[in-house]
Amino acid sequence: MPRHLLLMSLAPLLGLALLGIGNAMLTSLVPLRLSATGVSSEAIGLISSAYYLGLGLGALVNDRLLLRIGHIRAYAGFASLVAVAALAMGLGDHPVVWFLLRMMIGWSLVGVYLVIESWLLSAADPAVRGRLLALYMIVLYGAGVLGQLLLGVTAMLSLEAAFMLVAMLAAASVLPLVLLPRVSPLIEQSEPLSPWRLIRITPTGVFGCLASGLVVAVIYSLLPLALGDGGILSTAEIGQRMALVILGGMLLQYPIGRWSDSHDRQQVLIILSIAIVGFAALLMGPAREGIAQLTVLFLLGGAAFTLYPVAVSHAADRAPAGALVRMSQGLLLINAVGSTLSPPAVSLPMAEMGAMPGMALSLAVMGGGMLLFFVWRRVMRPAPQPLAPFETHAPQTPLGTELAVGPELVEAAEEHLRDAEADDPLVEVTRELVADMPELITEASLDSLEEIEVKEEQALQEERMLPK
Repeated sequence: MPRHLLLMSLAPLLGLALLGIGNAMLTSLVPLRLSATGVSSEAIGLISSAYYLGLGLGALVNDRLLLRIGHIRAYAGFASLVAVAALAMGLGDHPVVWFLLRMMIGWSLVGVYLVIESWLLSAADPAVRGRLLALYMIVLYGAGVLGQLLLGVTAMLSLEAAFMLVAMLAAASVLPLVLLPRVSPLIEQSEPLSPWRLIRITPTGVFGCLASGLVVAVIYSLLPLALGDGGILSTAEIGQRMALVILGGMLLQYPIGRWSDSHDRQQVLIILSIAIVGFAALLMGPAREGIAQLTVLFLLGGAAFTLYPVAVSHAADRAPAGALVRMSQGLLLINAVGSTLSPPAVSLPMAEMGAMPGMALSLAVMGGGMLLFFVWRRVMRPAPQPLAPFETHAPQTPLGTELAVGPELVEAAEEHLRDAEADDPLVEVTRELVADMPELITEASLDSLEEIEVKEEQALQEERMLPK
């Protein structure tokens, strides 16, 4: 990677690392603290979903806010809100207050991620975005692992001090962006595709992203609660096991994704669904403790965290080149919907059956549902030939999906459209999809895409000059 690119990316990635460590600690700290104070599993599930609700709402509106107040000030404001909310959590444990605070943290964090991702987008041309995405992923997952490992530190602190530590990390994350960079990032608005259009293009991709949100939210929000059920494991041991889950997702995502490049992606999704069912079943019995539990948690993280990038790659196999970014944005929002729904739903069987059995059974049911749907779709319509190399996905905002749309993916999508049969249903859907932007399909090069952006900017300027 060029030195100037690394220097431009240094500030946002340092900020992401500090904030990511604090957020990872907070994700496990919240359910553990609430459970220790006697809050019901149902209330904990609702409070956990509030975070993802805030993420989804922020993804829809925060880009407009950034355009008005600027990126550096916006980052400072959002990070400050995270710090304030973390400190407020140390003042009490009322469920309603914590619901609002978690939603505020989710809304603020997606604003932070928006600044970071737009910074990375402005730092590089499409030819090197893949390397930036890989670096972004390493920092994001690495911060998650480190934050979970530091969870044991909070056990030695008072309730107030634990949340003060998270607030300190959030406040410190502002310093790299204030001190290091010399330029501000740029951002362009792009509306995500509607769910209905996405379903017509790729039902498997839509369901895969929704299911990924369901599963991953349960792992992040409720697995710490399940591991701590019965008081057998200490807070430090729970953090170590959560770190192992994230590490599994980090290390196994790339090899599984590369494997999907040479195989039917629907088949890969079917195998991942079977794996989730199997690992969840093991957590209810043979793998309740010891080395067996550690191994299963590592593999469960690998299967769960790989669902989303494989589903997005499958969707990209069917998408027209001009709609790749908008499609990825829509899929990200669908993923956020799944993340919001699952914690409250899974908390019900956890309250009835016990934390670990209820959570594991819920994961098995989700995996079974995915398995049935993916098998049905494969029978109804086989997956297309993989078009472009698998790309790992870690964007937290709709804008960040542009990091994953590189030249190879665009060229492959254009080639797929040219080679499609006339009676292929995708061709009709594609024509409807790009009815408002035909240039994106008729032109077959990255240069043409840049020309379209220039034309759109000129058209916007002319529109502004028209008399009201």
